[in-house]
This record gives sequence, structure tokens and C-alpha cells, in this order.
Amino acid sequence: MQKINRNVVLALLSLTSLVFLLFQLCYYKFYLSQKVDLFRTAEKMGFQWLKIINKDPRLDGMDDLSGMEIPLHYIFKLASHAIHLVVFYERSGNFLWHGPLRLKQHMDRKFVPFRKLHFGRYPGAYEKTELLLVSIDALKVQIPKNPSSFLEEVSHSRFLECRYREARAFFQLYSDDASLDAVEFRKKAKSLLHLAALTLNNLGVNFWLSSGTCLGWYRQCNIIPHSKDVDLGIFIRDYKADIIPAFQKAGLPLKHKFGKVEDSLELSFQREDDVKLDIFFFYEEDDHIWNGGTQAKSGKKFKYLFPKFTLCWTEFVELKVHVPCETLQYVEANYGPEWKVPVKTWDWKSSPFNVQDNGVWPIDEWDNVIQIY
Repeated sequence: MQKINRNVVLALLSLTSLVFLLFQLCYYKFYLSQKVDLFRTAEKMGFQWLKIINKDPRLDGMDDLSGMEIPLHYIFKLASHAIHLVVFYERSGNFLWHGPLRLKQHMDRKFVPFRKLHFGRYPGAYEKTELLLVSIDALKVQIPKNPSSFLEEVSHSRFLECRYREARAFFQLYSDDASLDAVEFRKKAKSLLHLAALTLNNLGVNFWLSSGTCLGWYRQCNIIPHSKDVDLGIFIRDYKADIIPAFQKAGLPLKHKFGKVEDSLELSFQREDDVKLDIFFFYEEDDHIWNGGTQAKSGKKFKYLFPKFTLCWTEFVELKVHVPCETLQYVEANYGPEWKVPVKTWDWKSSPFNVQDNGVWPIDEWDNVIQIY
């Protein structure tokens, strides 16, 4: 059988994704074009309206497409009243996204009191929701089937786009690894990340991309092929005893458990000859956050310090997932000011910029805090 050139396969996959995106853009433009009667009717009723468009961030960095703009917000004004219409788009990670309320220089900044328009001010990500048709004052409108869940999402919906332009510049400096091993690793890591997300989401446990997985998202919008594993972070306050059995039920055996809930807890899961999943638990202090590490053969403890951070949504390998909102500070804490330069030789005990010695586990605790399977 004739071999298929892997570069051809990758090109076809990229082309397929691009065609899907362009189809989606054309669909929404067509859909909105059918709503021209809405604007004409609004004008007849005395409304003034303002359309806010901007570049589609998913096309940022593509020379031929980066200038393509999509509608993000519509604002209707009648006397002292305003109606703010936020346009939602479906993303490949199976969630809904809206863009920021950002005025261009030529726009009338006194059209409405924009500072009072809080919903949609920043990019946001929401779970897809079923809609119900209801009647309000004889007006038929659609609302989320579970309004309380939707409203609960508003306060923590902020979305960070992957830095596509910077990722493109990175690959111009450092060519991407397109070897069969790298392609296979990324495929397995993506599958593992999706499985981990499904497992933790079913438990209601919040998590985020951490360590090398977070660096790969921020620096190159992809999984680092030489990273060898998938790294997630969880606040220790969100720890649940069900985590280990849930992963084992999902087909991921526990590889090791270091530390304890009160101090430096770390879990690793791995199928035989597959990619390893590392889950680091983070502890909050007054002025910083930290996670721990343990050397199995010596019982030595290590501590990794981070500035305090909050969580935002992003899209990574077709998955809606959390990352630290203050990503640059998070990455710099871990990898130092030279984080943009790829490093293939990494020692978790000495290479991190934020690592500190944290003593040694008492020998009488080793059976509990150093468990290898």
C-alpha cells in the first residue's frame, strides 16, 4: 500500500478546520443578513442603532483572512432607553462564545452610557443551552431552559483567546516538530485531556491547564510534543475523594500518589505505554499560591511558588478549558523570563524558576505520602 505523506495529512486536516470555520462565518453572515427587517422596523419605530464589528480572533495571524470582521454587538436606542444585543457564536469546543464590547475610534462614545453595559464587556464563554419559547407581556421570546445556571455562568465567563499571531511567530523561529512521534504524542495527549476534562467536569471539580500544558497553550497554541505528559492544576479546596476512583473507572489507573491532602498532594494517572496525566493540587497563602513535589527515592519535598491568580476560559485542542487569567505571570513564575525559548532537557527538581526546597517527609509517613503503583 502506498504511504501517505504526513505533511499532506496535516495540510488536509488544517484545510478541513479552516473550511468549517469559513462555513460558520458565512452562515452567520447569511443569518444576520436575513434580519435586515429587524433594523428597518426598529428605525420606523424611532430607534437608532449601532453595530459593533471586529476581527474574528480565530483568524488572527492568517495573512489572507486576519482582516475578516464579524458582528459582535448591536445596540438599539430610543430616548433614554437602550437594548443591548450580544451575538453568540458556536465554537469547535462545543460551547458558545461572544466577543468584547470594544468601540472603534470613529464611533460615538456618547451613543449610550457604555460603562453601564456590563454584560458582554469582555469576551465570554458559555455552555450550550437549550432554549424555551416564552411569552412576556404578549411578546414571544426565547430564554435559557435553566436561567439560573446561565446567570451563574455570567460572573465567571471571561474568555482568553489563544495568541495565534504570537504562536505563528514562534514557529517561524522554531520549526514545529512534524515527526510521526510528535503527531502521535499530540493525538494521545489531546485524547487524554478530553477524557480528564470529562471526568473532572462530571465530578464538578474545577481545574486548569498547568505547567508545560499551559506553556504550550500560551506560547504556541498547541501541545508541546517533547513535554511527555499532560499537566492540570486543581485548588486543594476543590479536592474530592472521588477523583481517584473516577479516573480508574474511566480507564486511567493511578500511577503514583505523593503527599497528602493537607500538604503537597500530587496524583498521576497512566495507562501502560500511554501519555501520563499529572494533577497538581494548589494551596493558597496570604500573598501567594503554591503546589508541592516529592522525590520518591529520598522523600525530599519541593515547593513551587506562584503569584495569586484567577481563572478564565479558553479553547484548546477543541476543548473549553480553564487557564490562569494572569497567564504571563503564571508562566514566568514557572519558566522564568526566557519562557519563549524551547527547552527539551528539564529537571522538575531544579529547572523550574520558582522551585524551593521544602524539607523531607518523615520516614514514618513514607508509606502514606509516597505511593507508587
